[in-house]
Amino acid sequence: MSSGLGAWALIVSTCLPGCSSPSNTFTLAAPHPVGRMSRNYVDETRSAWNGAGPRPLSALVWYPATQGILEADWFLGAPADPLFRLGRSAENAPPAEGRRPLIVLSHGTGGSAAMLAWLGEALARAGYLVAAVNHHGNTSAEPVPTPEGFMLWWERATDVNRLLNRLEDDPQFGPLVDRGRIGAAGFSLGGYTVLAVAGARTSLEQWTAFCQSAARDSTCVAQPEFPDAITQFATIRNRDDIQTSLRHHGDSFRDARVRGVFAIAPVGSWLTEASLRDVGVPVWVVVGTRDTTAPAASNARRIAGLVPGARFSLVAGAGHYTFLAECQPLGRERRPDLCGDEPGLDRAAVHRSIAADAATFFGSLSGPQ
Repeated sequence: MSSGLGAWALIVSTCLPGCSSPSNTFTLAAPHPVGRMSRNYVDETRSAWNGAGPRPLSALVWYPATQGILEADWFLGAPADPLFRLGRSAENAPPAEGRRPLIVLSHGTGGSAAMLAWLGEALARAGYLVAAVNHHGNTSAEPVPTPEGFMLWWERATDVNRLLNRLEDDPQFGPLVDRGRIGAAGFSLGGYTVLAVAGARTSLEQWTAFCQSAARDSTCVAQPEFPDAITQFATIRNRDDIQTSLRHHGDSFRDARVRGVFAIAPVGSWLTEASLRDVGVPVWVVVGTRDTTAPAASNARRIAGLVPGARFSLVAGAGHYTFLAECQPLGRERRPDLCGDEPGLDRAAVHRSIAADAATFFGSLSGPQ
């Protein structure tokens, strides 16, 4: 049970069979000031979905900054009346010296790296280097979504792989990465993404069968972030690059550098039982009791029940979008779908508790044997 939360935000963790609590190998330091930088990488091995050059791979990076820097709140929307409070950090501040564990973050469907700033900043304040990717074609950080980005989910795992490559080669951040201690965390479809990076495999046949069964859930239909995704995808699915991706949907996208994953409200009714049972790294799954977007029974609870030794946490009263950035008054007015938490639930308190769990979890991961 986590402290500091009201009745609506009670978090209950269970350790499923085979779960253990290893001793920490990375000591969490005193709170650091947090810096933030943007990176506009590209993946030369894949084309942008419109074919105009290499695939964009933009990211936000949070990190412990040098002492004495001045942090500032930052928001999404007009400064005088924003929609969301994203966090508090110092843009482009000099990073503190020293190698640090690296955590990669993956956002949800149609989301963005910035909406996970609450987690990125908390981990950076605890001493981690954190990078969140904007998944091309499936992010609000780009002006227009694409049906390819929304329907070819497994491509996201390659985004994580390529981001790790770019960070390791980055002249500023590369020397700061402790390459033996890398983890990944994700929300919603990002939770699926990090599980795929851990070795879980997709089966479109399994998803089709699930969506034709009585157990089907809201993951079987187009999401509100792009309601025309399925119909638009049907008109282009015979394109050569799409057919190539479809043929590889069931591949393993395991990245051996990732030594543990923290999945928040993950989707994944299409993840195969055999591949989940074969996941060989520590996993912690978190979900809200009021999640109707990715219901726990067919997603988070199923995943945690199949991954050997997985931890599983239920957040009482939390919905799917509780794990996005803190809503401001205008956000609650204009985006009730994203801001409609249950009365009495303190979203910021939930974020603090989940981020503390994530920091402890990643601190327990072992380095190279």
